[in-house]
Amino acid sequence: MKIWTAKIGATSPSLPVKWKPHSKSVHGKTERHRRKQHSKNKVGPQNEDAFNNRIQSNHDPEITAQQVKKYLQANPDFLDGFVMDEIQLEQLERWMIRKTQRTRKVTQTEKNGRKTSLSRWKFCVHADKRQMLQDLIHSLQLRPTKMHVLWELANCICSAVNADGFRLYLTDATEAESLHLCLSNSFIDENGDPKPLQIKSDAILPNYVAKVRENLRLSRGDVDHRFPRDLLDRSEMAHVMCQPIVYPDGSLVAVLELWRRDCGAPFYEEDEEIGCSYLVWGGIAIHYAHLNLVGLKQRKLNDFLLAVVKSIFQDMVSMEMLVSKIMNFAQRLVDADRASLFLVDSKSKELYATIFDVGCDSKATKTENETDPSKAPNEIRFPLGTGIAGQVALTGEVLNIVDAYADTRFNRSIDQLTGYKTESILCMPIFIRGSVIGVVQMVNKRTGCFNKEDEEAFEMFAVYCGLALHHAKLYDKIRRSEQKYRVALEVLSYHNTCTDAEVEQCLEVGIPQKIPGVDSYDFSPFDIDDHQKALYSVFMFKDLFGLGRFDQNSIIRFTLTVKKNYRRVPYHNWTHGFSVANTMYSIIKNCGAVFRPNECLALFIGSLCHDLDHRGKNNKFMLDTEAPLAAIYSTSTMEHHHFNQTVTILQQEGHNIFAKLNSSEYKQVLSLIKHCILATDLALFFPNKAKLTNLVDEEKFSWTISEHRMLIQAIAMTGADLSASAKPWEVQTETVKVIFAEFYDQGDEEKKAGRKPIPMMDRDQPDQQAASQLGFLTGICVPCYTLLHRLIPETKPMLNMCNENLKTWQKIANENAK
Repeated sequence: MKIWTAKIGATSPSLPVKWKPHSKSVHGKTERHRRKQHSKNKVGPQNEDAFNNRIQSNHDPEITAQQVKKYLQANPDFLDGFVMDEIQLEQLERWMIRKTQRTRKVTQTEKNGRKTSLSRWKFCVHADKRQMLQDLIHSLQLRPTKMHVLWELANCICSAVNADGFRLYLTDATEAESLHLCLSNSFIDENGDPKPLQIKSDAILPNYVAKVRENLRLSRGDVDHRFPRDLLDRSEMAHVMCQPIVYPDGSLVAVLELWRRDCGAPFYEEDEEIGCSYLVWGGIAIHYAHLNLVGLKQRKLNDFLLAVVKSIFQDMVSMEMLVSKIMNFAQRLVDADRASLFLVDSKSKELYATIFDVGCDSKATKTENETDPSKAPNEIRFPLGTGIAGQVALTGEVLNIVDAYADTRFNRSIDQLTGYKTESILCMPIFIRGSVIGVVQMVNKRTGCFNKEDEEAFEMFAVYCGLALHHAKLYDKIRRSEQKYRVALEVLSYHNTCTDAEVEQCLEVGIPQKIPGVDSYDFSPFDIDDHQKALYSVFMFKDLFGLGRFDQNSIIRFTLTVKKNYRRVPYHNWTHGFSVANTMYSIIKNCGAVFRPNECLALFIGSLCHDLDHRGKNNKFMLDTEAPLAAIYSTSTMEHHHFNQTVTILQQEGHNIFAKLNSSEYKQVLSLIKHCILATDLALFFPNKAKLTNLVDEEKFSWTISEHRMLIQAIAMTGADLSASAKPWEVQTETVKVIFAEFYDQGDEEKKAGRKPIPMMDRDQPDQQAASQLGFLTGICVPCYTLLHRLIPETKPMLNMCNENLKTWQKIANENAK
């Protein structure tokens, strides 16, 4: 304690003179020697006046430490008032800690035959709270539960205030103001742990403290209008003190009830202060114990959900297997005895389940169908709004029912049939995109009733259930769609694949050994029938590539099936496919060794298959009408479909004309075929023409560069595709006739859809044919053949014939304009 000095002239007869701290430490040698010289006079109430007179007469500027000490010993009330009014709390805490560390002796005490981890010594009012906090932290590490910390804290306070016993009343997790369990030092197990007891009706004082959140002291015989006068007469408690235990945020955790017998003294304000001093630290410890417990539970829940996700999403399982897994996981999550899952049938507004009940006991009864593996399990169905599950499915709200038989919505008939007693129910909806798709119902929690923590954990689990069920439904749809696709493919393969009889017929007729004029750019596809076109195609293939690496039967089958897969539309039909292949054959035959063997193979097969399964509508129409093909291919819609049809034919038995090619050649040819077929999209012609024109104009084109070769292949494909414009006028006009027939069909479809077709496709504007052909030849055909002629001079007849047709269309357009 600091040394204090007095001002001379103090005149108070009952109090010492006014004090102020001396600048010299009490531990200084000079100060201690001086105080020894002034320590002989005894100061007390009986000689206070003489003491003051002596100070005034001797003009002694100071009093000694011994005199102050004697005065304070003789006047404890003054000391108490001075400390309470003048000394800061922090200073008092430091004094208490130093005093405790100096005088405390650690002893092992045993009270009522029990031992506690934090009550090995008797705490007093000046107990070291830092040490207590360290012990609480150590206790948390060993047993990090809220109840354990509260129990240890209650033992500490009970020892500190010399209480004969205590009771600890815990709040309900769902109702902060409700006390539901009682721990008493009189009821412990063989390990020294408390045995929870249910709250009795006589817990009047703890319930009152829980409500008002204030300390309460009461002794037997006290008159308090808030409580019955004989409240303590019926128990061994003669004196009671109740204190609320709260979290740092003010929410109630528990109520501590301390009591003493008749032989003990009543509880005073100092006892409240002792308890409060511990509860400040204890509240923080309880808070962090709760946080630790929540963290541990969350980690276990996360581990559990991870196992659920792995089990459900890694394995593509059937809906029945998934339902079983969900119920088993849900049952483990909330420690339920039984589980059921019902799915919502949105069409019939019903709940249904094929696996109704999953449980671990042997009381579960099976229906007749469930015992017979040859029969499908019975399906349970009932309307939405019926029973607990139906109500949850209808409202989308969680139902936590403590007593099922007390709820009017509960259906007892199932219990009567099975002999199973339903007590508590937790029923929760499963959502996907805001709609209830199912309901999971947990029955009979094994320990107690379903609580708020079960609801929160299961609510998170329900999210994964919804995703899993949605995932399983999609998988089930995909699996069924795949089977439907296979069936459809079998049907189409049967109807769109050539028969053995057709192959035999071709072999009997024989492939021509020579066809005069077939390699001429003027060859007309209208002079032969469809069957002859197939034979001519086989001839052209054999003439270009021979049979050294190819099988003749495969070539015949492939060609006949390609013929079958061209639809009967006015223009983009088998005749057009053959005509384009014939033109490409003429280019390859007449240009020498410009293209490499595999490039020639891809160009010819690509030309023959470039419009497979064409529907007579262009890409824009497919996109505008949101056709399924447009959803699959957003660019070059029909061209991608043509290539996929080509691959489909190649994959059919006996149709793989490339079977004798090695792996690298096979991949190269397929890649080139795709490139060639996609090049027939006129939307790609313009950028291809621009690139190739720049290379030729700048004299940078090289046949040794693969990118340059790809460009000339694309232009050659466009030239072959538009070859009707480079045929003699008779062939040109016949082709234009069927082209506009197809255009008008598309225009009619657009009119039905409420859209206005372009003039070229409007059958009500036939005078637009000449103008449209004039623009088509000028803008596309002539530039294409001009560029092709610059790189492959042998194609000059096509350019010349295209220019002749252009002049004729110009004359017709001029006549129409008059």
